[in-house]
Amino acid sequence: MTIYILIISLVLILALVAMRLANDFKIPQLLLFMLLGVSFNFFGADFTNYAFSNQVSSLALMFIIFYGGFGTKWKMSKPVAKEAIILSFLGTISTALLTGFFVYFVFDFSLLEALLLGSIVGSTDYASVSDVLVSRHLKLKYNTDSLLELESGSNDPTAYTMVVLFVSLLQGQRVNVPILILLQVGVGLAFGFILGWLFIRLLDYLKSNEGLEVILLAAAALFTYEFTNQMGGNGYLAVYIFGIYIGNKEFIGKREVVFFFDSFTNLAQIGLFFLLGLLSDPGSIIAMIPIAFVIMLFMTIIARPASVYGLMFPFKMKKNQLSVIAFAGLRGAAAIAFAISVVNSDTPNMNDLYHIVFDICLLSSLIQGGLLPVLSKKTDMVDPEDASLRNFNSLQDKSDVGFLATKIKADSDLADAYIRDINLAFDFIIAKILRQGETIVPKGNVQLKVGDIVVMAGRSYFDVVGTDLLEFRINDYNSWVNKDIKNIHLDHEFLIVLVLRDDNDLIVPNGDTKIREGDTVLVLDAKGIEG
Repeated sequence: MTIYILIISLVLILALVAMRLANDFKIPQLLLFMLLGVSFNFFGADFTNYAFSNQVSSLALMFIIFYGGFGTKWKMSKPVAKEAIILSFLGTISTALLTGFFVYFVFDFSLLEALLLGSIVGSTDYASVSDVLVSRHLKLKYNTDSLLELESGSNDPTAYTMVVLFVSLLQGQRVNVPILILLQVGVGLAFGFILGWLFIRLLDYLKSNEGLEVILLAAAALFTYEFTNQMGGNGYLAVYIFGIYIGNKEFIGKREVVFFFDSFTNLAQIGLFFLLGLLSDPGSIIAMIPIAFVIMLFMTIIARPASVYGLMFPFKMKKNQLSVIAFAGLRGAAAIAFAISVVNSDTPNMNDLYHIVFDICLLSSLIQGGLLPVLSKKTDMVDPEDASLRNFNSLQDKSDVGFLATKIKADSDLADAYIRDINLAFDFIIAKILRQGETIVPKGNVQLKVGDIVVMAGRSYFDVVGTDLLEFRINDYNSWVNKDIKNIHLDHEFLIVLVLRDDNDLIVPNGDTKIREGDTVLVLDAKGIEG
Protein backbone atom coordinates (compact mmCIF):
# COMPACT_ATOMS: atom_id res chain seq x y z
CA MET A 1 0.00 0.00 0.00
CA THR A 2 2.84 2.41 0.88
CA ILE A 3 4.48 2.07 -2.54
CA TYR A 4 1.16 2.73 -4.32
CA ILE A 5 0.60 5.90 -2.29
CA LEU A 6 4.09 7.08 -3.21
CA ILE A 7 3.54 6.33 -6.90
CA ILE A 8 0.12 8.05 -7.03
CA SER A 9 1.41 11.16 -5.25
CA LEU A 10 4.45 11.28 -7.55
CA VAL A 11 2.25 10.96 -10.65
CA LEU A 12 0.03 13.84 -9.52
CA ILE A 13 3.04 16.08 -8.82
CA LEU A 14 4.59 15.23 -12.19
CA ALA A 15 1.23 15.86 -13.90
CA LEU A 16 1.09 19.37 -12.42
CA VAL A 17 4.65 19.99 -13.63
CA ALA A 18 3.61 18.68 -17.06
CA MET A 19 0.70 21.17 -17.11
CA ARG A 20 3.10 24.04 -16.51
CA LEU A 21 5.52 22.76 -19.16
CA ALA A 22 2.66 22.40 -21.63
CA ASN A 23 1.65 26.03 -21.08
CA ASP A 24 5.25 27.26 -21.37
CA PHE A 25 6.01 25.34 -24.57
CA LYS A 26 2.51 25.54 -26.12
CA ILE A 27 2.10 21.75 -26.10
CA PRO A 28 -1.31 20.06 -25.53
CA GLN A 29 -1.41 19.04 -21.86
CA LEU A 30 -3.09 15.71 -22.51
CA LEU A 31 -0.25 14.70 -24.81
CA LEU A 32 2.25 15.04 -21.96
CA PHE A 33 0.03 13.00 -19.62
CA MET A 34 0.08 10.15 -22.14
CA LEU A 35 3.85 10.34 -22.47
CA LEU A 36 4.16 10.45 -18.68
CA GLY A 37 2.33 7.12 -18.49
CA VAL A 38 4.55 5.65 -21.20
CA SER A 39 7.69 6.79 -19.35
CA PHE A 40 6.80 4.59 -16.36
CA ASN A 41 7.17 1.54 -18.62
CA PHE A 42 10.83 2.40 -19.14
CA PHE A 43 11.36 2.07 -15.36
CA GLY A 44 10.05 -1.47 -15.17
CA ALA A 45 6.34 -0.82 -14.67
CA ASP A 46 4.23 -3.73 -15.95
CA PHE A 47 0.60 -2.76 -15.54
CA THR A 48 -1.84 -4.73 -17.71
CA ASN A 49 -4.92 -4.94 -15.47
CA TYR A 50 -7.57 -4.09 -18.06
CA ALA A 51 -10.48 -5.06 -15.76
CA PHE A 52 -9.45 -2.51 -13.14
CA SER A 53 -8.57 0.04 -15.84
CA ASN A 54 -11.99 -0.40 -17.43
CA GLN A 55 -13.73 0.42 -14.16
CA VAL A 56 -11.55 3.46 -13.55
CA SER A 57 -11.84 4.76 -17.12
CA SER A 58 -15.63 4.29 -17.23
CA LEU A 59 -16.01 6.14 -13.95
CA ALA A 60 -13.70 8.96 -15.06
CA LEU A 61 -15.45 9.32 -18.42
CA MET A 62 -18.84 9.37 -16.70
CA PHE A 63 -17.84 12.35 -14.56
CA ILE A 64 -16.19 14.11 -17.52
CA ILE A 65 -19.38 13.76 -19.58
CA PHE A 66 -21.57 14.82 -16.64
CA TYR A 67 -19.54 17.96 -16.05
CA GLY A 68 -19.44 18.65 -19.78
CA GLY A 69 -23.23 18.78 -19.67
CA PHE A 70 -23.25 20.71 -16.40
CA GLY A 71 -21.05 23.44 -17.89
CA THR A 72 -23.07 23.74 -21.11
CA LYS A 73 -24.95 27.05 -21.10
CA TRP A 74 -28.14 26.27 -22.96
CA LYS A 75 -28.90 29.91 -23.75
CA MET A 76 -25.53 30.19 -25.50
CA SER A 77 -25.83 26.80 -27.17
CA LYS A 78 -29.48 27.10 -28.23
CA PRO A 79 -28.75 29.18 -31.38
CA VAL A 80 -26.45 26.40 -32.66
CA ALA A 81 -28.20 23.44 -31.00
CA LYS A 82 -29.66 22.04 -34.23
CA GLU A 83 -26.28 22.03 -35.98
CA ALA A 84 -24.49 20.62 -32.92
CA ILE A 85 -26.99 17.80 -32.36
CA ILE A 86 -26.89 16.81 -36.04
CA LEU A 87 -23.10 16.65 -35.89
CA SER A 88 -23.08 14.79 -32.57
CA PHE A 89 -25.41 12.10 -33.90
CA LEU A 90 -25.20 11.85 -37.70
CA GLY A 91 -21.69 13.34 -37.83
CA THR A 92 -20.32 10.77 -35.41
CA ILE A 93 -22.00 7.90 -37.27
CA SER A 94 -20.75 9.20 -40.61
CA THR A 95 -17.17 9.71 -39.38
CA ALA A 96 -17.10 6.27 -37.73
CA LEU A 97 -18.49 4.45 -40.78
CA LEU A 98 -16.24 6.25 -43.28
CA THR A 99 -13.22 5.47 -41.10
CA GLY A 100 -14.31 1.87 -40.62
CA PHE A 101 -14.76 1.20 -44.34
CA PHE A 102 -11.44 2.89 -45.08
CA VAL A 103 -9.66 0.64 -42.55
CA TYR A 104 -11.42 -2.43 -44.01
CA PHE A 105 -10.32 -1.74 -47.58
CA VAL A 106 -6.78 -0.56 -46.79
CA PHE A 107 -5.64 -2.76 -43.92
CA ASP A 108 -5.97 -6.40 -42.86
CA PHE A 109 -9.12 -5.98 -40.78
CA SER A 110 -12.40 -7.81 -40.87
CA LEU A 111 -15.35 -5.57 -41.66
CA LEU A 112 -16.82 -5.70 -38.15
CA GLU A 113 -13.43 -5.12 -36.53
CA ALA A 114 -12.76 -2.14 -38.82
CA LEU A 115 -16.17 -0.64 -38.04
CA LEU A 116 -15.51 -1.19 -34.32
CA LEU A 117 -12.25 0.74 -34.58
CA GLY A 118 -14.02 3.53 -36.46
CA SER A 119 -16.65 3.68 -33.70
CA ILE A 120 -14.05 3.81 -30.91
CA VAL A 121 -12.40 6.89 -32.41
CA GLY A 122 -15.54 8.33 -34.00
CA SER A 123 -16.37 10.95 -31.38
CA THR A 124 -14.54 14.22 -30.84
CA ASP A 125 -13.21 15.33 -27.47
CA TYR A 126 -14.09 18.84 -26.35
CA ALA A 127 -11.70 18.62 -23.39
CA SER A 128 -8.83 18.34 -25.86
CA VAL A 129 -10.16 21.20 -28.02
CA SER A 130 -10.84 23.34 -24.97
CA ASP A 131 -7.37 22.61 -23.61
CA VAL A 132 -5.83 23.94 -26.83
CA LEU A 133 -8.03 27.03 -27.12
CA VAL A 134 -7.91 28.05 -23.46
CA SER A 135 -4.16 27.52 -23.12
CA ARG A 136 -3.58 29.66 -26.24
CA HIS A 137 -6.15 32.28 -25.15
CA LEU A 138 -8.29 31.83 -28.26
CA LYS A 139 -12.00 32.58 -28.64
CA LEU A 140 -13.72 31.51 -31.87
CA LYS A 141 -16.19 33.62 -33.83
CA TYR A 142 -19.81 32.87 -34.76
CA ASN A 143 -20.56 31.00 -31.53
CA THR A 144 -18.34 28.17 -32.77
CA ASP A 145 -17.14 27.47 -29.22
CA SER A 146 -20.68 26.67 -28.10
CA LEU A 147 -21.29 24.52 -31.18
CA LEU A 148 -18.13 22.47 -30.55
CA GLU A 149 -18.91 22.24 -26.84
CA LEU A 150 -22.43 20.91 -27.40
CA GLU A 151 -21.44 18.62 -30.27
CA SER A 152 -18.43 17.03 -28.64
CA GLY A 153 -20.06 16.86 -25.23
CA SER A 154 -23.02 14.94 -26.64
CA ASN A 155 -21.39 12.73 -29.29
CA ASP A 156 -19.70 10.23 -26.94
CA PRO A 157 -23.01 8.40 -26.29
CA THR A 158 -23.49 7.94 -30.06
CA ALA A 159 -20.02 6.45 -30.41
CA TYR A 160 -20.60 4.25 -27.36
CA THR A 161 -23.84 2.88 -28.83
CA MET A 162 -21.92 1.94 -32.00
CA VAL A 163 -19.16 0.32 -29.92
CA VAL A 164 -21.76 -1.75 -28.03
CA LEU A 165 -23.35 -2.78 -31.33
CA PHE A 166 -20.15 -3.95 -33.02
CA VAL A 167 -18.78 -5.64 -29.89
CA SER A 168 -22.03 -7.62 -29.66
CA LEU A 169 -21.81 -8.62 -33.33
CA LEU A 170 -18.14 -9.64 -33.01
CA GLN A 171 -19.04 -11.79 -30.01
CA GLY A 172 -21.63 -13.60 -32.10
CA GLN A 173 -24.66 -12.24 -30.30
CA ARG A 174 -27.96 -11.85 -32.15
CA VAL A 175 -28.69 -8.15 -32.08
CA ASN A 176 -31.86 -6.35 -33.09
CA VAL A 177 -30.20 -3.12 -34.22
CA PRO A 178 -33.29 -0.82 -34.22
CA ILE A 179 -34.32 -2.03 -30.75
CA LEU A 180 -30.79 -1.62 -29.39
CA ILE A 181 -30.54 1.96 -30.71
CA LEU A 182 -34.06 2.80 -29.51
CA LEU A 183 -33.30 1.52 -26.01
CA GLN A 184 -29.89 3.18 -25.83
CA VAL A 185 -31.13 6.59 -26.99
CA GLY A 186 -34.74 6.59 -25.76
CA VAL A 187 -34.09 5.26 -22.26
CA GLY A 188 -30.97 7.43 -21.94
CA LEU A 189 -32.83 10.63 -22.83
CA ALA A 190 -35.83 9.78 -20.66
CA PHE A 191 -33.91 8.97 -17.49
CA GLY A 192 -31.57 11.92 -18.00
CA PHE A 193 -34.49 14.35 -17.91
CA ILE A 194 -36.56 12.50 -15.28
CA LEU A 195 -33.70 12.09 -12.80
CA GLY A 196 -32.54 15.65 -13.41
CA TRP A 197 -36.05 16.89 -12.59
CA LEU A 198 -36.15 14.77 -9.42
CA PHE A 199 -32.70 15.65 -8.10
CA ILE A 200 -33.01 19.42 -8.63
CA ARG A 201 -36.11 19.27 -6.45
CA LEU A 202 -34.26 17.20 -3.88
CA LEU A 203 -31.52 19.86 -3.83
CA ASP A 204 -34.15 22.52 -3.26
CA TYR A 205 -35.78 20.48 -0.50
CA LEU A 206 -32.53 19.83 1.39
CA LYS A 207 -31.38 23.48 1.16
CA SER A 208 -28.01 22.50 2.55
CA ASN A 209 -25.34 25.17 2.81
CA GLU A 210 -22.55 22.98 4.12
CA GLY A 211 -20.94 21.82 0.89
CA LEU A 212 -23.00 18.63 0.75
CA GLU A 213 -24.34 19.53 -2.70
CA VAL A 214 -21.12 18.20 -4.21
CA ILE A 215 -21.64 14.81 -2.57
CA LEU A 216 -25.30 14.70 -3.57
CA LEU A 217 -24.61 15.59 -7.21
CA ALA A 218 -21.71 13.13 -7.48
CA ALA A 219 -23.94 10.39 -6.07
CA ALA A 220 -26.83 11.48 -8.31
CA ALA A 221 -24.62 11.37 -11.42
CA LEU A 222 -23.40 7.89 -10.49
CA PHE A 223 -26.96 6.74 -9.86
CA THR A 224 -28.19 8.19 -13.15
CA TYR A 225 -25.40 6.50 -15.10
CA GLU A 226 -25.67 3.05 -13.56
CA PHE A 227 -29.48 2.97 -13.23
CA THR A 228 -29.85 3.86 -16.92
CA ASN A 229 -27.35 1.16 -17.89
CA GLN A 230 -29.29 -1.41 -15.85
CA MET A 231 -32.49 -0.37 -17.64
CA GLY A 232 -30.85 -1.02 -21.01
CA GLY A 233 -30.23 2.64 -21.85
CA ASN A 234 -27.10 4.64 -22.61
CA GLY A 235 -25.72 5.75 -19.26
CA TYR A 236 -23.37 8.28 -20.84
CA LEU A 237 -26.25 9.98 -22.68
CA ALA A 238 -28.38 10.01 -19.53
CA VAL A 239 -25.67 11.54 -17.36
CA TYR A 240 -24.96 14.19 -20.03
CA ILE A 241 -28.63 15.21 -20.20
CA PHE A 242 -28.75 15.10 -16.39
CA GLY A 243 -25.74 17.45 -16.28
CA ILE A 244 -27.31 19.92 -18.72
CA TYR A 245 -30.57 19.97 -16.77
CA ILE A 246 -28.93 20.50 -13.38
CA GLY A 247 -26.25 22.88 -14.65
CA ASN A 248 -28.78 25.29 -16.13
CA LYS A 249 -30.62 25.64 -12.82
CA GLU A 250 -29.66 27.84 -9.90
CA PHE A 251 -29.24 26.26 -6.49
CA ILE A 252 -27.45 26.81 -3.21
CA GLY A 253 -23.81 25.75 -3.34
CA LYS A 254 -23.52 25.80 -7.14
CA ARG A 255 -20.17 27.62 -7.03
CA GLU A 256 -18.74 24.94 -4.74
CA VAL A 257 -19.94 22.28 -7.18
CA VAL A 258 -18.24 24.11 -10.08
CA PHE A 259 -14.94 24.49 -8.22
CA PHE A 260 -14.94 20.84 -7.17
CA PHE A 261 -15.76 19.36 -10.56
CA ASP A 262 -13.37 21.72 -12.33
CA SER A 263 -10.54 20.14 -10.39
CA PHE A 264 -12.00 16.64 -10.29
CA THR A 265 -12.58 16.37 -14.05
CA ASN A 266 -9.06 17.71 -14.68
CA LEU A 267 -7.81 14.93 -12.41
CA ALA A 268 -9.98 12.41 -14.27
CA GLN A 269 -8.52 13.48 -17.62
CA ILE A 270 -4.99 13.28 -16.24
CA GLY A 271 -5.76 9.81 -14.93
CA LEU A 272 -7.27 8.61 -18.20
CA PHE A 273 -4.42 9.75 -20.41
CA PHE A 274 -1.83 8.55 -17.90
CA LEU A 275 -3.60 5.18 -17.72
CA LEU A 276 -3.55 4.92 -21.51
CA GLY A 277 0.21 5.44 -21.46
CA LEU A 278 0.72 3.08 -18.54
CA LEU A 279 -1.20 0.24 -20.23
CA SER A 280 0.81 0.62 -23.42
CA ASP A 281 3.89 -1.20 -24.58
CA PRO A 282 6.59 1.06 -26.10
CA GLY A 283 7.42 -1.52 -28.77
CA SER A 284 3.77 -1.86 -29.81
CA ILE A 285 3.39 1.93 -29.87
CA ILE A 286 6.20 2.22 -32.42
CA ALA A 287 4.93 -0.75 -34.44
CA MET A 288 1.41 0.66 -34.79
CA ILE A 289 2.39 4.26 -35.63
CA PRO A 290 2.25 3.79 -39.45
CA ILE A 291 -1.29 2.35 -39.34
CA ALA A 292 -2.47 4.94 -36.79
CA PHE A 293 -0.95 7.81 -38.76
CA VAL A 294 -2.73 6.81 -41.98
CA ILE A 295 -6.05 6.42 -40.13
CA MET A 296 -5.65 9.71 -38.27
CA LEU A 297 -4.75 11.47 -41.54
CA PHE A 298 -7.80 10.01 -43.30
CA MET A 299 -10.08 11.10 -40.46
CA THR A 300 -8.57 14.60 -40.40
CA ILE A 301 -8.63 15.40 -44.12
CA ILE A 302 -11.50 13.22 -45.42
CA ALA A 303 -13.85 11.53 -42.92
CA ARG A 304 -14.44 14.42 -40.50
CA PRO A 305 -14.49 17.19 -43.17
CA ALA A 306 -16.83 15.16 -45.41
CA SER A 307 -19.21 14.67 -42.48
CA VAL A 308 -19.07 18.33 -41.41
CA TYR A 309 -19.36 19.89 -44.87
CA GLY A 310 -22.05 17.45 -45.98
CA LEU A 311 -24.25 17.76 -42.90
CA MET A 312 -23.78 21.50 -42.45
CA PHE A 313 -24.44 22.41 -46.11
CA PRO A 314 -28.12 23.34 -45.48
CA PHE A 315 -27.11 25.80 -42.74
CA LYS A 316 -25.11 28.10 -45.04
CA MET A 317 -22.14 28.42 -42.65
CA LYS A 318 -19.07 30.45 -43.54
CA LYS A 319 -16.20 28.51 -45.11
CA ASN A 320 -13.69 29.48 -42.43
CA GLN A 321 -16.07 28.32 -39.69
CA LEU A 322 -16.59 24.96 -41.40
CA SER A 323 -12.82 24.57 -41.80
CA VAL A 324 -12.19 25.02 -38.08
CA ILE A 325 -15.11 22.76 -37.07
CA ALA A 326 -13.87 20.07 -39.44
CA PHE A 327 -10.31 20.29 -38.13
CA ALA A 328 -11.34 20.39 -34.46
CA GLY A 329 -12.11 16.66 -34.35
CA LEU A 330 -9.48 15.77 -31.76
CA ARG A 331 -9.64 12.29 -30.23
CA GLY A 332 -9.43 11.97 -26.48
CA ALA A 333 -10.89 10.59 -23.27
CA ALA A 334 -13.85 8.70 -24.76
CA ALA A 335 -11.68 6.83 -27.28
CA ILE A 336 -9.38 5.80 -24.42
CA ALA A 337 -12.24 4.52 -22.25
CA PHE A 338 -13.89 2.70 -25.17
CA ALA A 339 -10.61 1.05 -26.23
CA ILE A 340 -10.01 -0.21 -22.69
CA SER A 341 -13.57 -1.57 -22.45
CA VAL A 342 -13.20 -3.41 -25.78
CA VAL A 343 -9.96 -5.08 -24.65
CA ASN A 344 -11.57 -5.97 -21.34
CA SER A 345 -14.60 -7.51 -23.11
CA ASP A 346 -12.39 -10.22 -24.68
CA THR A 347 -13.84 -9.40 -28.08
CA PRO A 348 -12.12 -11.56 -30.72
CA ASN A 349 -9.96 -9.49 -33.06
CA MET A 350 -6.88 -9.96 -35.17
CA ASN A 351 -5.28 -6.58 -34.62
CA ASP A 352 -3.91 -4.58 -31.73
CA LEU A 353 -6.81 -2.13 -31.45
CA TYR A 354 -5.57 -0.74 -28.16
CA HIS A 355 -2.21 0.53 -29.42
CA ILE A 356 -3.73 1.76 -32.67
CA VAL A 357 -6.16 3.90 -30.64
CA PHE A 358 -3.29 5.02 -28.43
CA ASP A 359 -1.31 6.25 -31.43
CA ILE A 360 -4.35 7.90 -33.02
CA CYS A 361 -4.96 9.89 -29.81
CA LEU A 362 -1.24 10.67 -29.53
CA LEU A 363 -0.95 11.90 -33.12
CA SER A 364 -4.27 13.75 -32.93
CA SER A 365 -3.13 15.68 -29.86
CA LEU A 366 0.26 16.40 -31.36
CA ILE A 367 -0.69 17.31 -34.94
CA GLN A 368 -4.29 18.57 -34.76
CA GLY A 369 -3.79 20.09 -31.32
CA GLY A 370 -0.66 21.88 -32.48
CA LEU A 371 -2.13 23.16 -35.74
CA LEU A 372 -5.64 24.14 -34.55
CA PRO A 373 -4.53 27.56 -33.19
CA VAL A 374 -2.60 28.23 -36.40
CA LEU A 375 -5.60 27.30 -38.57
CA SER A 376 -7.95 29.40 -36.42
CA LYS A 377 -5.76 32.47 -36.91
CA LYS A 378 -5.08 31.85 -40.61
CA THR A 379 -8.80 31.52 -41.35
CA ASP A 380 -9.66 34.65 -39.33
CA MET A 381 -11.77 32.69 -36.87
CA VAL A 382 -10.25 34.18 -33.71
CA ASP A 383 -12.39 36.79 -31.97
CA PRO A 384 -9.88 39.46 -30.86
CA GLU A 385 -12.15 40.88 -28.18
CA ASP A 386 -12.57 37.74 -26.07
CA ALA A 387 -9.55 36.15 -24.46
CA SER A 388 -10.59 32.53 -23.97
CA LEU A 389 -13.39 30.06 -23.46
CA ARG A 390 -13.57 30.97 -19.78
CA ASN A 391 -16.05 33.76 -20.34
CA PHE A 392 -18.80 35.69 -18.57
CA ASN A 393 -20.87 32.58 -18.01
CA SER A 394 -18.22 30.52 -16.23
CA LEU A 395 -17.43 33.57 -14.09
CA GLN A 396 -21.02 33.74 -12.88
CA ASP A 397 -20.83 30.12 -11.74
CA LYS A 398 -17.59 30.70 -9.83
CA SER A 399 -18.24 34.00 -8.05
CA ASP A 400 -20.86 36.37 -6.68
CA VAL A 401 -20.72 38.37 -9.91
CA GLY A 402 -23.94 38.73 -11.93
CA PHE A 403 -24.55 40.27 -15.34
CA LEU A 404 -27.43 42.31 -16.72
CA ALA A 405 -28.03 43.34 -20.32
CA THR A 406 -30.10 46.27 -21.59
CA LYS A 407 -30.68 47.62 -25.09
CA ILE A 408 -30.25 51.33 -25.78
CA LYS A 409 -33.49 52.69 -27.26
CA ALA A 410 -33.98 55.91 -29.21
CA ASP A 411 -35.71 57.66 -26.33
CA SER A 412 -33.16 56.53 -23.74
CA ASP A 413 -31.10 59.08 -21.81
CA LEU A 414 -28.08 56.88 -22.54
CA ALA A 415 -28.35 57.24 -26.32
CA ASP A 416 -25.26 59.12 -27.63
CA ALA A 417 -23.85 59.39 -24.09
CA TYR A 418 -20.14 58.81 -23.44
CA ILE A 419 -19.16 56.14 -20.94
CA ARG A 420 -17.18 58.67 -18.90
CA ASP A 421 -20.32 60.78 -18.40
CA ILE A 422 -22.54 57.98 -17.14
CA ASN A 423 -23.06 58.05 -13.38
CA LEU A 424 -24.47 54.72 -12.26
CA ALA A 425 -26.44 55.19 -9.05
CA PHE A 426 -25.77 51.62 -7.91
CA ASP A 427 -22.70 49.43 -7.52
CA PHE A 428 -22.61 48.35 -11.16
CA ILE A 429 -19.98 48.69 -13.85
CA ILE A 430 -20.41 48.49 -17.61
CA ALA A 431 -18.57 45.28 -18.53
CA LYS A 432 -18.90 45.32 -22.32
CA ILE A 433 -20.97 46.67 -25.20
CA LEU A 434 -22.36 44.61 -28.07
CA ARG A 435 -22.83 46.56 -31.29
CA GLN A 436 -24.10 44.76 -34.40
CA GLY A 437 -22.50 41.50 -33.30
CA GLU A 438 -19.16 43.07 -32.38
CA THR A 439 -17.78 43.47 -28.86
CA ILE A 440 -16.83 47.03 -27.83
CA VAL A 441 -14.52 47.62 -24.85
CA PRO A 442 -16.35 50.21 -22.68
CA LYS A 443 -13.61 52.80 -22.21
CA GLY A 444 -14.40 56.38 -21.23
CA ASN A 445 -14.26 57.79 -24.75
CA VAL A 446 -16.75 55.25 -26.17
CA GLN A 447 -20.11 56.74 -27.15
CA LEU A 448 -23.24 54.62 -26.80
CA LYS A 449 -25.43 54.24 -29.88
CA VAL A 450 -29.09 53.38 -30.33
CA GLY A 451 -29.35 49.58 -30.61
CA ASP A 452 -26.28 48.88 -28.47
CA ILE A 453 -26.63 46.11 -25.90
CA VAL A 454 -24.94 47.22 -22.69
CA VAL A 455 -23.78 44.46 -20.32
CA MET A 456 -23.42 45.52 -16.69
CA ALA A 457 -21.72 43.61 -13.88
CA GLY A 458 -22.40 43.69 -10.16
CA ARG A 459 -22.92 41.51 -7.12
CA SER A 460 -25.52 38.84 -7.80
CA TYR A 461 -28.25 37.81 -5.38
CA PHE A 462 -29.29 34.27 -4.59
CA ASP A 463 -32.55 33.74 -2.74
CA VAL A 464 -31.78 31.18 -0.01
CA VAL A 465 -35.42 30.92 1.04
CA GLY A 466 -36.66 30.58 -2.52
CA THR A 467 -40.33 31.27 -1.70
CA ASP A 468 -40.63 35.01 -2.37
CA LEU A 469 -41.40 34.79 -6.09
CA LEU A 470 -44.38 33.33 -7.91
CA GLU A 471 -44.17 32.58 -11.62
CA PHE A 472 -47.29 31.91 -13.66
CA ARG A 473 -48.47 32.04 -17.26
CA ILE A 474 -51.29 34.33 -18.37
CA ASN A 475 -54.08 32.29 -19.96
CA ASP A 476 -56.87 33.66 -22.14
CA TYR A 477 -59.32 33.64 -19.23
CA ASN A 478 -57.03 35.54 -16.83
CA SER A 479 -58.44 38.88 -15.68
CA TRP A 480 -55.08 40.57 -16.33
CA VAL A 481 -55.18 39.99 -20.10
CA ASN A 482 -54.83 43.26 -22.07
CA LYS A 483 -54.64 45.34 -18.90
CA ASP A 484 -51.96 47.93 -18.15
CA ILE A 485 -50.10 47.09 -14.96
CA LYS A 486 -51.24 50.37 -13.39
CA ASN A 487 -54.84 49.14 -13.74
CA ILE A 488 -54.22 45.79 -12.07
CA HIS A 489 -55.24 45.78 -8.42
CA LEU A 490 -52.42 44.41 -6.25
CA ASP A 491 -51.92 44.61 -2.52
CA HIS A 492 -49.23 47.20 -1.73
CA GLU A 493 -46.88 44.39 -0.57
CA PHE A 494 -46.84 42.79 -4.01
CA LEU A 495 -44.95 43.80 -7.15
CA ILE A 496 -44.81 42.53 -10.72
CA VAL A 497 -41.05 42.12 -11.19
CA LEU A 498 -40.61 40.77 -14.73
CA VAL A 499 -42.65 39.82 -17.77
CA LEU A 500 -41.34 37.16 -20.17
CA ARG A 501 -42.92 37.38 -23.61
CA ASP A 502 -42.52 34.96 -26.54
CA ASP A 503 -40.11 32.85 -24.43
CA ASN A 504 -37.14 35.17 -25.00
CA ASP A 505 -38.32 38.79 -24.75
CA LEU A 506 -37.63 39.94 -21.20
CA ILE A 507 -39.63 43.04 -20.24
CA VAL A 508 -38.86 45.19 -17.20
CA PRO A 509 -42.39 46.39 -16.44
CA ASN A 510 -43.70 49.84 -15.62
CA GLY A 511 -47.22 51.11 -15.10
CA ASP A 512 -47.92 51.37 -18.84
CA THR A 513 -46.80 47.81 -19.63
CA LYS A 514 -49.75 45.84 -21.02
CA ILE A 515 -50.08 42.21 -19.97
CA ARG A 516 -50.83 39.92 -22.90
CA GLU A 517 -52.14 36.39 -23.23
CA GLY A 518 -49.20 33.95 -23.13
CA ASP A 519 -46.97 36.20 -20.99
CA THR A 520 -45.10 34.61 -18.10
CA VAL A 521 -45.30 36.96 -15.12
CA LEU A 522 -42.96 36.98 -12.12
CA VAL A 523 -44.50 38.48 -8.98
CA LEU A 524 -42.73 39.27 -5.71
CA ASP A 525 -44.44 37.69 -2.67
CA ALA A 526 -47.65 37.19 -4.61
CA LYS A 527 -49.78 35.42 -1.99
CA GLY A 528 -53.30 36.77 -1.95
CA ILE A 529 -53.35 38.35 -5.42
CA GLU A 530 -56.69 39.81 -6.39
CA GLY A 531 -57.84 39.69 -10.03
